[in-house]
Amino acid sequence: MATATQHVTSLATMDRDVSAWVDEVARLTQPDHIFWCDGSDAEYQVLQRELLAAKELLPLNPQSFPGCVLSLSNPSDVARVEHLTFVCTKNKDDAGPNNHWIAPAQAHVQMDALFAGCMQGRTLYVVPYCMGPIDSPFSRCGVEITDSAYVVLNMKLMTRMGRAALERIARDAKFVRGLHSTGDLNPQRRFIMHFPEELSIKSFGSGYGGNALLGKKCHALRIASWQARTEGWLAEHMLIVGIENPQGEIYYLACAFPSACGKTNLAMLIPPASYKGWKIWTVGDDIAWLHPGKDGRLYAINPESGYFGVVPGTNAKTNRNAYDMIRRDTIFTNVALTADNQPWWEGLTEGKPVIDWQGRPYDPANGPAAHANSRFTVAAKQNPGYSKLADAPGGVPISAIVFGGRRRTLAPLVYQARNWLHGVLVGAGVASETTAAATDAVGVVRRDPMAMKPFAGYNFGDYWAHWINVGAKLKSPPQIFHVNWFRRDSAGKFLWPGYGDNLRVLRWIIDRCKGTAKAHDTAIGYLPNAADLDVQGLGLAPGAIDELLTVNPELWQVEFDGIQEYFAEFGERVPASLKAELQSALLRVRTA
Repeated sequence: MATATQHVTSLATMDRDVSAWVDEVARLTQPDHIFWCDGSDAEYQVLQRELLAAKELLPLNPQSFPGCVLSLSNPSDVARVEHLTFVCTKNKDDAGPNNHWIAPAQAHVQMDALFAGCMQGRTLYVVPYCMGPIDSPFSRCGVEITDSAYVVLNMKLMTRMGRAALERIARDAKFVRGLHSTGDLNPQRRFIMHFPEELSIKSFGSGYGGNALLGKKCHALRIASWQARTEGWLAEHMLIVGIENPQGEIYYLACAFPSACGKTNLAMLIPPASYKGWKIWTVGDDIAWLHPGKDGRLYAINPESGYFGVVPGTNAKTNRNAYDMIRRDTIFTNVALTADNQPWWEGLTEGKPVIDWQGRPYDPANGPAAHANSRFTVAAKQNPGYSKLADAPGGVPISAIVFGGRRRTLAPLVYQARNWLHGVLVGAGVASETTAAATDAVGVVRRDPMAMKPFAGYNFGDYWAHWINVGAKLKSPPQIFHVNWFRRDSAGKFLWPGYGDNLRVLRWIIDRCKGTAKAHDTAIGYLPNAADLDVQGLGLAPGAIDELLTVNPELWQVEFDGIQEYFAEFGERVPASLKAELQSALLRVRTA
């Protein structure tokens, strides 16, 4: 791998704390070389060429996919490992039952034993990065030390990485320390440890993005959620989308969905043909940092500068913007290959796989050609719908927060919370039902509060209390809604077309925020009347819109009982006001 003495001279002296920590890690891990990353395009090209020469990356067809490369993972290292991911706080209850816990001292001993000498024969890369615009007061910085050049390339696309970040670290005098090594990729020696009280992360034994790109879920959610509670803001697993109407007004929504609920498609939504003059602007597709503004509103930045997206199912119909943007300068991971060396994945209508994601001749008997969690990494600015305000230091004002889940019969197409506290209850109750394709079981309800179950870096009871406290600071808080694109009829068919037509629902949400749309009160919140939603030209089945907006009190009583049981897991940490709100909700459905 590359060495860069010139980087050491010019960058290592910029911040003594970083330099001292790098020296400490080097003594532990014993690398052959130390490479300080400056984040330049030239550096990116050098590292990419070296990985191509070593056949750790494969070049893709330069005519149809210029600048694109493919990485094939070890088959044992293809996804996040939640059962091996820990939050290490001094007090176990501070991590909460929503996290796996190990005492910090024990965790450090265990991890340092793995790191000892692990970089012999390798290069240690120092990756200074900024989550969020470099000049934003809402941004936070970190340094990842890694022995993976693949990680460096991905961090270049996903963060503001390099010299400018190191300069900001020197000014801030604070940074998140992330230590990573791929180790020997042994699943028995694979752990991801978070130390929120120390603002540090240690990850060993995986090269997969969610475990190895420490700026992403590890820093931007688990550690940042702890920082956010300390500092009075919110770090959330939310997309940020701007919706511009024909009058040129733009309204920004922050939306949280569990996996397999259309999050990326919503972030990059293409308006239906009948919505002339409407535009969608993507600020972020995955993570939002939300800060109370001086004017009493909530403002959001996307801490990332790229997308690390699941690629199966992406095509010109489902997500045209994503389909277009990943056709150049993209890192693909664990997709298949066609005979003419183009990437292929399930959901494409063109091409035919000949090599699967494990580098074998494709045989359907071996399973899908591309791994179900195969990925693309690409700079956000390649998105045709990229919002320039993604780089705005002050972020964008949020008009609405939208939660969603996959429910067959329970949740209506859309409803609005009565107030902020009720909205926190709606978010805390987020759940999705499993599908046969995912789990061989249908309809099993999985609780995923605020879509943060794998990512909240502390006790959910304290997390909900923090949400309530943030809302109390806002003079003009966002309105809170819940959507469900996945309601089905008695024959199991989807009642709503989804995709671009979801804009019809978002339009009602925006009009509710403006105070121009009607609604009626129900046992669970405010719902649109059938006439309040634009369904012209959809060709919905007779009675479909009424079924989409039906609230069954008996089903909701079972749901609220389930939420009450879930809250009981967190005991006295659940805020009394949230418990009272749940009791009010139960009373409303029992008397409906």
